Amino acid sequence: MTIWINEQLDPSGMIHACIASCDEITAQDCYQSFEENLTPEQKSQGWIVQMRTVESWDDVPVNSLKLN
Repeated sequence: MTIWINEQLDPSGMIHACIASCDEITAQDCYQSFEENLTPEQKSQGWIVQMRTVESWDDVPVNSLKLN
């Protein structure tokens, strides 16, 4: 099983938003939404959005919203 994780991180690497999903299309939509919701100021400060995959729900950050 592949689980897509989308994370919105501040410049220090702290996760401010995290959504995990088994559906790739949902994950891509989430990534796009996270990216669009970063303000120009946040981007200039070093905020980033990243999408990654894991193979087990045990590898998903505890604080994430889990969609399956």
